[in-house]
Amino acid sequence: MHEGYTLIEGDAPLLVSVPHDGRDIPEDIRARMTPAGLDIQDTDWHVARLYDFAHAMGATVLVAHWSRYVVDLNRSADDGVLYPGQLVTGLCPARTFGGEAIYRDGGIVSDDERAERVERYWRPYHDVIRRTLDTLRERHGHALLWDAHSIPGRVPSLFDGDLPTLNVGTFDGRSCAEARAASVFEAAQASPFDTVLNGRFKGGYITRHYGDPAGSIHAIQLEIAQRAYMDEESREYDEPKATHLRKTLQAMLSAFLDRATR
Repeated sequence: MHEGYTLIEGDAPLLVSVPHDGRDIPEDIRARMTPAGLDIQDTDWHVARLYDFAHAMGATVLVAHWSRYVVDLNRSADDGVLYPGQLVTGLCPARTFGGEAIYRDGGIVSDDERAERVERYWRPYHDVIRRTLDTLRERHGHALLWDAHSIPGRVPSLFDGDLPTLNVGTFDGRSCAEARAASVFEAAQASPFDTVLNGRFKGGYITRHYGDPAGSIHAIQLEIAQRAYMDEESREYDEPKATHLRKTLQAMLSAFLDRATR
């Protein structure tokens, strides 16, 4: 276990990345935060627990420890915009999805501090992704990246109405070969959950940056509406719901792996 992440290595050509379930905040940053910031309400709650079956399927599993309020691992180091015209939360966000200040007195993270956080908290996670994908491709001839996320089913600042339960993103087909993506999406459509491909969530920086079908690296992001496996109000994990959902997640990951070996 590294200070900033846990890495469990597997023998399949699959890396499951969990960048937003981290809860840790360094003390110097914590001391400057508001109650809303300390509440880390935009965490992808329990996603690592939800996917704890993946290693038994042979996947290498990478789970971040730092909160996305420290640094958002699914944003580029230069803080480029992912979705033009949509709310921008940023690499080192100053406000929650709901618009509440994360730092006292409306403070923001300076350019110098942002650069320091990139080196200390962002880069180690991405170094592991790069190294792991290169190793898997060398070993198997291809590598698969599954970026695992979740979000409340209603976030008015980000999207209208209720979010579909399963939101598969392939950067509009650029991060994953069409046949592989279709196989995964078909498994999702066969489930009892409402599903969309490249809707509001097309894949963040991790999917877009590392997905390289021409180079035999295929990346998919799955954004799950949290109502499918937890109580969104209490943030408590719902084991019966989660067990039901995990059957679909296993089918989707199996489809991803099966397609990759054909």
